[in-house]
Amino acid sequence: MQTEVVMKRELFGCQISQKSKSEMFSATDLVAAGNKWRIANGLPFFNLAAFLQNKGTKEFVSMLEKKYGTVKINSRGKGGNTWVHPLLFIDIALAISPELKIEVYEWLFDHLIKYRNESGDSYKKMSGALYLKHTNKTVFPKYIQEVAERIKTACNVKDWQEADESELKKRDKIHESIALLCDVLPIDEAVRIGIEKGVK
Repeated sequence: MQTEVVMKRELFGCQISQKSKSEMFSATDLVAAGNKWRIANGLPFFNLAAFLQNKGTKEFVSMLEKKYGTVKINSRGKGGNTWVHPLLFIDIALAISPELKIEVYEWLFDHLIKYRNESGDSYKKMSGALYLKHTNKTVFPKYIQEVAERIKTACNVKDWQEADESELKKRDKIHESIALLCDVLPIDEAVRIGIEKGVK
């Protein structure tokens, strides 16, 4: 999947954004969640700007850049985020709280981004199979939107950007099933059976 999508993850009751293509995390979101936790635990605010100016952090960023290229991107304007490489994200989380470090390690080892990208690829495959069999190409865009909504409903998801691994895997399975069934069934039947098979 080539399109950059911002995924949302929950941490201490806050939403943390992660980009699907670059896999960069929002340090801005992390600090907001971390400061919420710090205040609740009687700790002072964590200052991201001061942390990034720290000599040790600068050295770490320099080493990351040598290996990975750009590891920090500042978005401008109101509501802009500071996007950071996953390894820098861990470093920030560790500075905020050892408890955050555990959460972040678990995120890095889950496969949310992997399944998001795979289900995006399987969507293209399903759409292509349905398009080839659809008899009226002019109404196909509306038809594929309806199919996508049926799949979302069957997976019990309101927003794919907030879906978990199991929901994304289920969507991927439905896409694959529909694409395969299009070879042997009329498309409406392929969609119906593909969705039924995917939610079992």
